[in-house]
Parts: sequence; C-alpha cells; structure tokens
Amino acid sequence: MNYKAVIQYEGTRYRGWQIQGNTEHTIQGKLEALLSRMEGAPVEVHGSGRTDAGVHAAGQVISFRCSRGGSAEAIRDYMNRYLPEDMAVLSVEEAAPRFHARLHAVRKTYVYRIWNDPVMNVFGRRFLTQMQEPLDAELMQKAADCLCGMNDYRAFCSLKRLKKSTVRTVEEIRVRREGPLIEITYTGDGFLYHMVRIMTGTLVEAGLGLRSAESMKEILESRDRPCAGRLMPPEGLMLMNVEYGTES
Repeated sequence: MNYKAVIQYEGTRYRGWQIQGNTEHTIQGKLEALLSRMEGAPVEVHGSGRTDAGVHAAGQVISFRCSRGGSAEAIRDYMNRYLPEDMAVLSVEEAAPRFHARLHAVRKTYVYRIWNDPVMNVFGRRFLTQMQEPLDAELMQKAADCLCGMNDYRAFCSLKRLKKSTVRTVEEIRVRREGPLIEITYTGDGFLYHMVRIMTGTLVEAGLGLRSAESMKEILESRDRPCAGRLMPPEGLMLMNVEYGTES
C-alpha cells in the first residue's frame, strides 16, 4: 500500500533531510528507521524536498509503501508514539499507487523569519534569524517583485555543477513586517539548493540600501552565484506547505 503523510519537525538538531552514512541525525533517517521497524522490512521514505540542516518544516509531505502497519490512522499513531519530541505526523492517508511526494508536487511555500531589533528574541532564537541593522521592508518588497515569474535562478543556487534545468516559476514573494518581525513568504513550483536563503540574503541587502530593485534583473541575467546576496542562516527558514495536482 502506498501512503502519503504530512509531517512537521524542528530541524535544529538534525543534519538535514537526506539520509547520510556518517550520522543518524537526519529526518529521512529517523523516519525510515521507525517505519522499517514497524514493517519488519526496509521502508524507503520520499520527501517533497530536501530541507537543509537546521531548517524546519510545518507541512513537509512524504510518501512510503508498507503493508503491515494497519490503517492509516494506526500508522500515524504508531509514528507519533515513537518519533522524537521534535517531530510529529499530522496526517496519514492512502495514496494513489504511483503517488510520489517529490515528483508530483506542483507548488511549495516557504517562510523566512527575521527578528529585526537590537534586542535578541531569546525565545525565538531557534526559529528566527536575528538582525540588528534596520531593514526597510518596502524596499525589500520592491526587490522581491522583480524576482517573481518564470526565470533562470542559477545565480541563486549554491551548487556549482548543475545537470538539470535551473528554470523555476516563483509565483509570489510577500514581505510583511509586524513590529520587529519580518516574514518573507515564497510560493513557487520548486526551489533550487539554498535558493530561498540566497534570495532572502539578496532582499536583506536591498533592505539595507545596498542593492536596488532594478539590480535584481541583472542578477538573474548573470546566472552567476557571486552576483547574488549572502546565504542566510538556516534557522529562520520553514517549509510551510506542499500542494499537489488533482491527479495525485
């Protein structure tokens, strides 16, 4: 039986999503170990995307196959009983036989949160990036608007060698400020390695007055990573939601 599950996790103590041979502290590794124990045989877990070390998820989607876990509700309850306290399964449901969490995703939404104040937010330090320098959210929004659309985002990717297309469609980037909290919401059909964190670093530089909105087009056309902004820290980033087409 093929299953689809929605999970959430705090990424602080993990080395990222993807299973690695030199550590047990990955999200995929924890999930596969637990489901394999339930199944009594190896279970492979596919995620909608690979979050980096320290990045969080409120709505990551996974798919996996098993036959001995009982009902979808029983699988959810089993997983929540034995997963560590910084991971939780929100829902499990039977999926179409060919459903794949990554291959069939059509839209993803990420949020990057910045605490823009001279005084540190002690209780949000694992979920916010702290910045003391004043940021202009309006300038950030103007720059963000110039990064939307269907573009080649190679300049916003950390990988030096890319075999696949770097063209993506970013539907919307919304910058919202509420007091010292700045939230940047990204919605698109997919994102490259470090893309959201590099785009955020570029928007931060625009908010500091170091870049103009007009320069965003030049960065896109350059297709050159050094032309874009800094790579922001991981703790401010969260995968919020993953959407699928009706055929999935």
